[in-house]
Amino acid sequence: MTSCLMKQCLLILFLALSLPVLANDPANPPAAAAPTAQPLFADVAIEARLTHLSRELRCVVCQNEALSDSPAELAGDMRQEIRELMKAGKTDQEVLSFLTSRYGDFVLFRPPFKPVTYLLWIGPFVFLSFGVLVWFMALRARRTFKSAPVSNEQIAAAARLLEDKP
Repeated sequence: MTSCLMKQCLLILFLALSLPVLANDPANPPAAAAPTAQPLFADVAIEARLTHLSRELRCVVCQNEALSDSPAELAGDMRQEIRELMKAGKTDQEVLSFLTSRYGDFVLFRPPFKPVTYLLWIGPFVFLSFGVLVWFMALRARRTFKSAPVSNEQIAAAARLLEDKP
């Protein structure tokens, strides 16, 4: 009776372990994910402008990804809004002005040079200058450092310490 029960348990275990293998049957491959459909647009010039402009803009969801590369739903909405503004006859600068008024300077990969962004533009140069200054001062201090001469007594004391160790 116990061998029959053990056989049933082994059979159940074998079936449970083989289910993932049966699910990935090479004769019956899973359906591939459908590629995302790219809309066809009649105006190639607007699409070229959109592509160029969306590389200059940051996705407000992904933050460090260009608007043109972002898969976020908001990025798609922003691209559609830019497309509609361009179809309405707005220039690239007018589109940028509209987006910065709505999302702030954060949406631009290259924000304008104005009082709010001075630290952003000048900060790296200030930190680099500070680092070069510290490096120069350390080199200068190393050059001017002169060690005191070691006396014979100090050498003898060091030799005694080294001899005392087993």
